[in-house]
Amino acid sequence: MLNTLLRAGLVLLAFSTSASAEPIKVTLLGTGVPTPRPTSFSASTLVEAGSEKLLFDLGRGSTMQLYKLKIPLGAITANFITHLHSDHLVGLPDMWLTGWLATPWASRKGPMKLYGPKGTVAMTENLTKAFADDIHIRIDDEHLDPGAITFAAKDIERGLVYDNNSVNVTAIEVNHGDKIKPSFGYVVEYGGHKVVLSGDTKYDERIAKAAEGADLLIHEVAVIEPELLVRNPVYKDIQAHHTSPEEAGQIFASAKPKLAVYSHIVFGAVKPGPDIPEEPLILRTRTAYKGPLLVGRDLMSFRIGDTVESFAPDGAKLEP
Repeated sequence: MLNTLLRAGLVLLAFSTSASAEPIKVTLLGTGVPTPRPTSFSASTLVEAGSEKLLFDLGRGSTMQLYKLKIPLGAITANFITHLHSDHLVGLPDMWLTGWLATPWASRKGPMKLYGPKGTVAMTENLTKAFADDIHIRIDDEHLDPGAITFAAKDIERGLVYDNNSVNVTAIEVNHGDKIKPSFGYVVEYGGHKVVLSGDTKYDERIAKAAEGADLLIHEVAVIEPELLVRNPVYKDIQAHHTSPEEAGQIFASAKPKLAVYSHIVFGAVKPGPDIPEEPLILRTRTAYKGPLLVGRDLMSFRIGDTVESFAPDGAKLEP
């Protein structure tokens, strides 16, 4: 009997150790901004931890990127919003409505879980009114589950906002400007590992503190050419709400993550090109930070276990 119990205990210990060592996978679905650039969709990041598939922001193209990854829209277990700017939200109606369809690439079971700052619940109520005709038609015509087109939405405050299947998500308040409050970043913890997403923010030491010792820190950044600031003053307002590469470098140097990655990359040029050049970002960041750094691209991914491995959109391994 004692031997049986001992063997059972060893099996349980082995399983627990294996579960705690499971990696986290992070995929940048959208690294861009409101600019309708086809090479960089707007903000959205997928975090897969254990049985949880968590989506942070639902920018333009997030559903298409999930389709490319062959992840059913209905497989997303929870969605999180950093703030209520449109480029972080325009994919929400698509995810909500399309994810409801009874197809292999959708088929959400149950309400859509959505967490975000004050105003999130009101937004879902108004979306339900706006698409009432479509909802009623599909229930009558396609016999879709009425429960799966509802929202389980919550207006959150800073602190622990999600705890499920050993995955914890904590909201941290960040400074995206005096008129955009609250605005959140998020910390995802699972199996002894930590991923931090800054959300949209100016330089904020709270991010460095939250990201101390993180496996992966994903941070926004803005580079706007001085001439453009003179030609088009609106870019001054944009720049005032974001973090410069030098400031981001200070955050990285303080937090010392295993890997720092740029996403939500604001790049303003007098003569805009088809893509965002990496060199200005990297050179300016290096004035303060010498550690591992990558400039994010759509569908770049990261596998977090004993080490942090990085992969290009085509699956090729990357070295920071």
